[in-house]
Amino acid sequence: MNNAIRHTWVVSVALFVSLFAALSLIQVVFSDDLNSDSRNSRQTIADAGAPRGPITVDGTPIAESVPSDTTQYDYQRVYNEPELYSHLTGYFSVVQGRASEAGIEGALNEEISGHSDSQFFDRITALFTGETVMGAQVELTIDPELQRLAYDQIPNDQRGTIIVTDLRNGEIKAMMSKPSYDTNELAVHSSTEYQENMERLDEQEGLHVNYNVAVGRPIFPGSSFKLITALAMLESGDYELDTELDNPSSIDLPQSDRTLPNFAGGNCAQRSQAELNWIFAQSCNTPFAEAAMELGEESIQEAAEAYGWNEAMRIPVYVQPSRFPETTSDAELALSSIGQASVTATPLQMNMAAAAIGNGGTLMKPQLVDTVRGSDLQILSNPEPEVLNDVMDESTAGELNEMMVGVVEEGTGWRADSGRFQVAAKTGTAERGDDTGTYNSWITGFAPADDPQYAVTVVYEGIDLGTGTDLTGRQMLTMLEAVIDE
Repeated sequence: MNNAIRHTWVVSVALFVSLFAALSLIQVVFSDDLNSDSRNSRQTIADAGAPRGPITVDGTPIAESVPSDTTQYDYQRVYNEPELYSHLTGYFSVVQGRASEAGIEGALNEEISGHSDSQFFDRITALFTGETVMGAQVELTIDPELQRLAYDQIPNDQRGTIIVTDLRNGEIKAMMSKPSYDTNELAVHSSTEYQENMERLDEQEGLHVNYNVAVGRPIFPGSSFKLITALAMLESGDYELDTELDNPSSIDLPQSDRTLPNFAGGNCAQRSQAELNWIFAQSCNTPFAEAAMELGEESIQEAAEAYGWNEAMRIPVYVQPSRFPETTSDAELALSSIGQASVTATPLQMNMAAAAIGNGGTLMKPQLVDTVRGSDLQILSNPEPEVLNDVMDESTAGELNEMMVGVVEEGTGWRADSGRFQVAAKTGTAERGDDTGTYNSWITGFAPADDPQYAVTVVYEGIDLGTGTDLTGRQMLTMLEAVIDE
């Protein structure tokens, strides 16, 4: 009798293990092939209409799936306050059967859809219970009040970006770009409606629905790039803050028929020779160009790459690399040293440059996600602060900090001057290489200068000179005073 029971038990266990293995193979190994089979339309519809996990800010969903009984799909993806968050979330389209690549929907699609490795046992449990697998919840690092303030600051008729980060740990507190759009228009269940909406959005000037300009559109940084050239100069040992430099109104670029002038409307013409800190504050071009040609391309490129140029990363959304390419002549190197020629930067990259200086030379990896939680609210991942690079020593960071304070207190960044704390910043105005008469207008910096906490970057693309310099400085100050109030 005991042998019969034992044999029955062994056979039962074997059958259970076989069944478990078969289910595991179907769910894990073969699921992609089965789901992509064109004959499996029922599964395709079920997957596209499955309940994706919410994306939240301060515990409030900015993207969530709600039951739908009006179409063949079980759930409808809904975006709350989409104009504030469209570039951060991206969108999920049941018509396309996928998430857009630009935002969190695409970057963490496996987790949000419930298909990540860490959710394997949830899927197995659902097979036996018949329950619907819920996707993971993603909590962002964004401060909703700062995000709203950034949105309100950018005029609707301009192409602008504002970024606020905690430079001590890399957390992104606000990342807002305009033009923005309503992601709900691309989450519709009608293919006709989706196509009409996409075509209309594609026609809107300056709007990019498939990437976030803050991390995905490198543009000319102009004189804000002097943060990099200044680092190379200080680290060479040949320059100090009080080093006297020639400051001609223009220079002839070698191996070229071009000249490089200082900005005619600035204060650089007041002095034909000046100390480095004054030249930096007034953003004079010619001394930086001559220093770059003397130092050589390798020194400038090393400084740029220490800040993160020429390197892609994920935060977890993909960040396009800012570029400092090899130069072909001293003339190109001179232009590159002031953020022109072939040099490009994303708004996030310029924020990282300021943040590294404010953090005593240590660059923290920017991070957009606070936690990822399973459907049972257990933490699946919780990104820790991560040092991306030790860009410079603390003394060099202190010298750059002092130079940036001078920009605000006696130079081109005076609009960002605060009566409550010292602000450190660098401005930039970049020619765009077209005949529109417009510029890229930048400011990037941090505060308080004596105890740096937050880095702010404001940039406008294709804006007239006066409007750009006015908006960037004032808006940096507004964002800094708001975040340091907290």
